[in-house]
Amino acid sequence: MRRTAPTPPLRRIALGLVAVTAAALALTACGPSGSTAGGKTEITLSMQNPDVKTADPATWAIVQAFEKANPDITVTVSGEAVADHLQKLSIAAQSDTLPDIFWVYKSTAEDMQKAGKLLDLAPVLKDLNLMDKFPESTVKNFSTGDVVYGVPYQGLLTGLWVNKKILSENGIAMPKTFDDLVAAAKTLKAKGIPTISDGANQSSFSVWSFLTDLDRFGFEDKVSGLLDGSVKYTNDDFLRLYTHIDQLRKAGAFPTNVSTQTYQQAVDQFTNGKAAMLDAGVWASSAIQGSSIAADIDFWKGPEFSDGVGEQNIIMNVASAPFAVDHKVANDSKKLAAVKKFIGFYYSDQAQQILVDNGQPPVTTYQAKVDADKQSALKAALDASTADGVTSPQSQPDLLVPTAVANAMYDSIYGVIQGQLTPSAALDLVQKALDSNRK
Repeated sequence: MRRTAPTPPLRRIALGLVAVTAAALALTACGPSGSTAGGKTEITLSMQNPDVKTADPATWAIVQAFEKANPDITVTVSGEAVADHLQKLSIAAQSDTLPDIFWVYKSTAEDMQKAGKLLDLAPVLKDLNLMDKFPESTVKNFSTGDVVYGVPYQGLLTGLWVNKKILSENGIAMPKTFDDLVAAAKTLKAKGIPTISDGANQSSFSVWSFLTDLDRFGFEDKVSGLLDGSVKYTNDDFLRLYTHIDQLRKAGAFPTNVSTQTYQQAVDQFTNGKAAMLDAGVWASSAIQGSSIAADIDFWKGPEFSDGVGEQNIIMNVASAPFAVDHKVANDSKKLAAVKKFIGFYYSDQAQQILVDNGQPPVTTYQAKVDADKQSALKAALDASTADGVTSPQSQPDLLVPTAVANAMYDSIYGVIQGQLTPSAALDLVQKALDSNRK
């Protein structure tokens, strides 16, 4: 998801008249379109990237392989940037013109499911014998009671990519704790080298490693209370984490142009050997593999905190935002059959290997075939996710909250990274979003 940036640029959703009008004009492309000429059945797939072929080659390759295997079915792929995509889906849900299959934010899917807009996928998964191919936590994460409203799009394996050569040349051992990371940042700052390459411009979602850190301060146990108001985001545990982020800023850990560079520019900074680490996920493996630093790469789950809460030896290795299916698909037998075939193919071993070949981890229990030489970056990330004793939360924190709250979380973290917000002010920003969500 990837959420991936990358899947997930969740920008603030403009709800003004102009934006709503523009989205409404696009509803025809968003809605299902029935059968095509020549007897082919058409299904629509709506994604969170404007150019799926370029930005999401794994999904594109799976679609092409599916159509080759099923010449009687056409998959019409469309997409927009995440904010536009989510807004368009929300409007389409209100007018009951959703696409057949679509990528959607988990919290949005839950709202759609409550409104009766989504197909219950439990019977489909049982018919296809797919239930046992997903980790139990994945099915649970996209279920309400016995209803399964979503299936995993891609894996969300995130952390810090590390250029071991830069660390070694500066006498820095691979860090383990937060104190190790701060010490490394101070050493690298003196040499003019950013420790963690990040980019806030047009990519405020790109704080994956810090979202994992939230789980090192008890987010998973707190999230239910955060949503119902019994727990405040302005708690002492989160304050300690945000204070640590501020410590990294003061130690010079981030690029001086973090406010103006984008996520892609942050990737370029890292792959050009100009930063010691990159805050990203497994989706960046292909770009890293094709760069001059590929031989020097490792993947780090992130720092452990002596003042953290709960398990520290964790890595974010979860299903990203899901695919959902429009409830009206059930009213068209040919379309339902085509959608079932697509789902069955997407989670087949063949398609899961296509994910792997495009730098993505499988989302089923399929054992990936990874070329240790040609995919050394991907292998480093997969190895980190299966290291002895490492565990994973059930979901990334921002996937468990409404969009407005997720945006506030991103802004709060980048606000501290850029020195625009104090830790306390950053917590207040998210708390206000939570309070507004309950009104």
